[in-house]
Amino acid sequence: MHENAEVSVFEVNIRFIGGLLAAFYLSGQEMFKLKAVQLAEKLLPAFNTPTGIPWAIVNLKSGVGRNWGWASAGSSILAEFGTLHMEFVHLTYLTGNPAYYQKVMHIRKLLAKMDRPNGLYPNYLNPRTGRWGQHHTSVGGLGDSFYEYLLKAWLMSDKTDTEARKTYDDAIEAIERHLIRKSNGGLTFIGEWKNGHLERKMGHLACFAGGMFALGADGSPDDKAGHWLQLGAEIAHTCHESYDRTVVKLGPEAFKFDSGLEAVAVRQNEKYYILRPEVIETYWYMWRFTHDPKYRQWGWEAAQAIDKYCRVSGGFSGMKDVYSSNPTYDDVQQSFFLAETLKYLYLLFSNDDLMSFESWVFNTEAHPLPVLHLGNITLQGSEPAQQ
Repeated sequence: MHENAEVSVFEVNIRFIGGLLAAFYLSGQEMFKLKAVQLAEKLLPAFNTPTGIPWAIVNLKSGVGRNWGWASAGSSILAEFGTLHMEFVHLTYLTGNPAYYQKVMHIRKLLAKMDRPNGLYPNYLNPRTGRWGQHHTSVGGLGDSFYEYLLKAWLMSDKTDTEARKTYDDAIEAIERHLIRKSNGGLTFIGEWKNGHLERKMGHLACFAGGMFALGADGSPDDKAGHWLQLGAEIAHTCHESYDRTVVKLGPEAFKFDSGLEAVAVRQNEKYYILRPEVIETYWYMWRFTHDPKYRQWGWEAAQAIDKYCRVSGGFSGMKDVYSSNPTYDDVQQSFFLAETLKYLYLLFSNDDLMSFESWVFNTEAHPLPVLHLGNITLQGSEPAQQ
């Protein structure tokens, strides 16, 4: 940890801090809590920016932060600074140190004050100026887990954080109006807003949204629970089609909805499958909320395909082209394969009382954190909850 090493604030939070917190809550072993806190302390300097929007990258030794060179005009990324809330609220809850809670609430308040083009949140925000970068909006990479954490902040608060719920509802309403379309072949997909128009392409990462819409259906305004559950089912179907229309029955990184070609990857550099969990994650949520056996059937198809095409001597590997029956391997077993893909498959074939939604909320890396029943104890800044 005292390495002179730069790390992604977002990845360390969701994979390491989230994993350590979940290990603590599941095992009760203090060591996991201690390690989570030690690591979190190393991330705090990333928030030393003119706006309080954190840098994407921090040096664990020096505390110096910076942003990705490729991101729009030195911007921070919505899905990165917007995917800290669950873990940081738990850090304040466990330590009594209000700093973590204050940092994420400051981000929320700053976003609430900002103008949103078409009600949509752009993927880029400049941490020096507090202005949006390019007006790109996505429910896939760069945007995805920001929306997820609005909903899960509400769930994790035992549904007391109504501000988070309202922000989520407004955001997905704008998403439905501007990004969600039906293809000529009748497939509901989520496009990406770029340069003033909708790109009719959906990323594998965006497939998580089917499960999110289902998870958020209960508690949605205007008696629209059935509507959001239906939308979740439609997205699950579309993402299953992206799997079914390949040779190996595992889906590509991104797929288009253009003339005649639907739910298939067009560009060679979008035909890869790197053991991603989002489609199986959505199957699991849809199973929990509908118990339609097709979701277990679809999950079993994916499990068999992973076993058939991704299993190699040293574990499991991603593949470069899902449309080829003779796979070329990337020789990487991503950590999310164990944290998410296999866990969601296991849960899909388990009973609902294993990790029930009444008690647990999963962070974006599928690390379970308990719902906080704080009663009248507030986390508002100066009065942190004591354990």
